[in-house]
Amino acid sequence: VQLQASGGGLVQPGGSLRLSCAVSGRTLRGHAVAWFRQVPGMERNFVAAIDRNSAGIRYADSVKGRFTISRDNTRNMVYLQMNSVRPEDAAVYYCAAGSSVITSNLASLTAYAYWGLGTLVTVSS
Repeated sequence: VQLQASGGGLVQPGGSLRLSCAVSGRTLRGHAVAWFRQVPGMERNFVAAIDRNSAGIRYADSVKGRFTISRDNTRNMVYLQMNSVRPEDAAVYYCAAGSSVITSNLASLTAYAYWGLGTLVTVSS
């Protein structure tokens, strides 16, 4: 499974941005998918995840009510809609997928076997 994140860029505080993740190599069906983010020199942190059936969705507390994760299995795409963006949201965002992810470990970095290269989000006025 190969993943390619895109859509990053410069956004003003309070603005919106939509990240996309294109999945190839295998069908997205059967895989949970997630977004993580990382600031240089810091650990990679969980942002949002959606399970293989789209029945289970989880968000980091810091993004609840502002970010929305979604998936389109027919297009093998995953999205992260970022609204009311804050300066602390600036980071490199990574998408990840895993076929063995269960609801209890949706937010666990180690649960995901496949990772894409990140896309940089910069927040500045």
